[in-house]
Amino acid sequence: MEDNRFIPLCLGLLFLFLFLRPVNGDVSYSIPEELKRGSVIGNIATDLGLNLGRLSARKARIDPEDDNVHHCGINLNTGDLIVRERIDREGLCGKKASCVLKQELVLENPLELHQISIRVLDVNDNSPQFNEDSLKLEIRESAVKGALFLLGEAHDEDIGENAVQTYTLKQNSHFKLNVNIKPGGRKYCELVLDKELDREDKKDMMLLLTAFDGGSPPRSGTVGIHVIVLDANDNAPVFSQAVYKVTIPENSPPGVLVTTVSASDADEGINSEITFAFDRTSDSRSNIFTLNPKTGEVRVAGVVDYEKVSSYEMQISAKDGLGLVSYSTLIIDVTDVNDNAPVISIKSLTEPVAEDAPPGTEVGVIHVQDRDSEQNGQVRCSIQQDVPFKLVPSIKNYYSLVTSGELDRELVSHYNITIDASDRGSPPLSSRKSLGLSVADVNDNPPVFQRESYSAYVSENNKAGSALCRVSARDPDWRQNGTVIYSLLAGAEVNGVPASSYVAVDGDTGEVRAVGSLDYEDLRSFRVQVVARDKGSPPLSSNVSVSVWIRDVNDNSPQILYPAPDGDSSVTELVPKAAQGGSLVSKVIAVDADSGQNARLSYHIVKSTDPGLFTVGLHSGEIRTRRDISESDGMRQNLMVAVKDNGQPPLSATCSVYFLLSDNLSELPPELKDVSSQEREKNSKVTFYLLVALVSVSTFFLTFMVAVLAVSFCRRRKPRLLLDGALAVPGAYLPPNYADVDGTATLRSAYNYDAYLTTGSRTSDFNFVRSYDDDTLPAAQTPAKSLGDFDEMFGDAEGPPEVQSSVQFHFASAGFHKVFILDADDVAGVSPTCLWLNG
Repeated sequence: MEDNRFIPLCLGLLFLFLFLRPVNGDVSYSIPEELKRGSVIGNIATDLGLNLGRLSARKARIDPEDDNVHHCGINLNTGDLIVRERIDREGLCGKKASCVLKQELVLENPLELHQISIRVLDVNDNSPQFNEDSLKLEIRESAVKGALFLLGEAHDEDIGENAVQTYTLKQNSHFKLNVNIKPGGRKYCELVLDKELDREDKKDMMLLLTAFDGGSPPRSGTVGIHVIVLDANDNAPVFSQAVYKVTIPENSPPGVLVTTVSASDADEGINSEITFAFDRTSDSRSNIFTLNPKTGEVRVAGVVDYEKVSSYEMQISAKDGLGLVSYSTLIIDVTDVNDNAPVISIKSLTEPVAEDAPPGTEVGVIHVQDRDSEQNGQVRCSIQQDVPFKLVPSIKNYYSLVTSGELDRELVSHYNITIDASDRGSPPLSSRKSLGLSVADVNDNPPVFQRESYSAYVSENNKAGSALCRVSARDPDWRQNGTVIYSLLAGAEVNGVPASSYVAVDGDTGEVRAVGSLDYEDLRSFRVQVVARDKGSPPLSSNVSVSVWIRDVNDNSPQILYPAPDGDSSVTELVPKAAQGGSLVSKVIAVDADSGQNARLSYHIVKSTDPGLFTVGLHSGEIRTRRDISESDGMRQNLMVAVKDNGQPPLSATCSVYFLLSDNLSELPPELKDVSSQEREKNSKVTFYLLVALVSVSTFFLTFMVAVLAVSFCRRRKPRLLLDGALAVPGAYLPPNYADVDGTATLRSAYNYDAYLTTGSRTSDFNFVRSYDDDTLPAAQTPAKSLGDFDEMFGDAEGPPEVQSSVQFHFASAGFHKVFILDADDVAGVSPTCLWLNG
């Protein structure tokens, strides 16, 4: 039993290899039908010379050409072409002698298409069958020996040798079998009367007809024949045409008349009554058409589809009343109608596509198919014009979807692409398919600040970490590419100090904060660069300037430059008793490190020996006599002056000013003369040094005469800045930051002056150039006194002439009432800087 099963298997394999031969296509195979799923047809990678390792990367696949059933597939690991679905030759090709299954091997990147032709060989898997379970023959007893009675033919879905090859009739005493071949090659059988019938002897009989195909092993089918013996009927019906051939369009509606067959019978009566019937159809679809048994009208009963069956062949029988039958063939050809719209299939789609993809980048593969024929099946495919994509025809009905312009995700992040396909039929049919395509973000946009620059205002003495301002930048990119972080520009400095010492930037919010407390007096404003950088790869960035302006706060008290605020009573102003009311006797000089209103100073006398004797200028600090000095006024006068700024709250400082009312140096108190001996020694040393210096300078006088003259000329033209008739103050008293040119400083330029000092002694002479304010005292009130006049004034002074001659008087202009330097011997204890000026 096992040997019997093994023999058909071996024969089938032998059949496969014997009939494996090429057909049209890039590669061709021949296989028997009904192979099991997973059976290997052949190694397509080897046959086409493809790189086996690239099949998966190139998305290799097998697509059907004519229908939607994927009969075959490809093993991407081995390159084998395998069976995926049942392959039934009879279902695919019917009775066609050659059955070729068209498949396509599609490869992408780049797009490549190979035609695969698979010839499906017939396997004897169908047994012969008769259309009826039993045949009924009515034969008149008058039939002569040798009379033929058509039995028709058995039908086998197989072809060739596997189709019906022979018939046998069970042995009987009256009939034998005659097998004939039709013009198409089909075999049919006729029942031959071998012995006359005798209805009276036997009025009916049962015969068994068997049909065999040529397969190995052969298959068979049987039908019973019921022979009824009738009285004589010697004329069979005769058709008007042996073959009826008509053409109808597909999609003809049910009930449409196809044709009318007719037959005649020479007999009369019941022997001439003809009944029509379909004997068989070539494709076993007899339900498509109906035949009126009386009129012979053939009408459409089902769906006529050219794409499924393009031609029908049917056999019609005409039987008279007593059972004589004749046959005719009806051939119905179906013409194609444009009834199938194109079908658009997305075979491959690269999604999303990068926004920096260059024009011409392939993003998809489109397949368009129309089941109609000729013009009705020719398709034109297009795409809407308002998207940066286009269709490029590729192989056969394949199109490549490629980019046609620049993509920008920030403008359009998603495209809905509509593909239109229309055939060339009349009227044309069309179809439309939409697909969505997203654009992937690329870091191509740097952050953009909302402002061109930022300004922040903060009061000095702020707390560490206080917020100054917030910068904001927007990046239209997506996710990481659009996430912005903030930082200070690397290496940025403010006045030589790293910018990070002053401000810090929150990386997430962009908030700029002060690192520490800011001081307006040290730094009034500064500028830093803030960088906004995204998190793309590589990152993009942009800068913005942030200007920080520091507001002044009244945090500095006024600073008194003159007189010294420590209350040193040795600094005493000498005021002649002849001073008239309104005379300038001294000046309080103060500065404030703040600015603006915080540095606007006002002067007030808070305490004085004689409240009605002196007054101080509210904003100038000039101390003047309120009235003429009288004999009753005390020699010693003390003033306490307060200097107050205009800040909120105001800050202040105080100083003491000491005055000595006297016209005669001899009237000075004894305590002012204690330092005479020390001063005399210092004067002698200074005199010696001056003589040595004079000799040295004289040596080079002639050589540098021109230079000296030029310097002297420049000195005369140089603007000399003087106090308004005030006393000289060494330049060391004036810090450089107090002299502003913007009008906000506390010491106005009109009160600046030049001082010429000899080296390191309080006996140094002062030379005052003329004041810019020449109208402090009228010229008439400035008496010109000679040296003799002053000798008379100080005639009682004691001391040798050489010492007295050291007292020098310089009259620079009429703007000074009296300017003098006293020798320490004559004015003991009086500082050389104590002067009585301008009246």
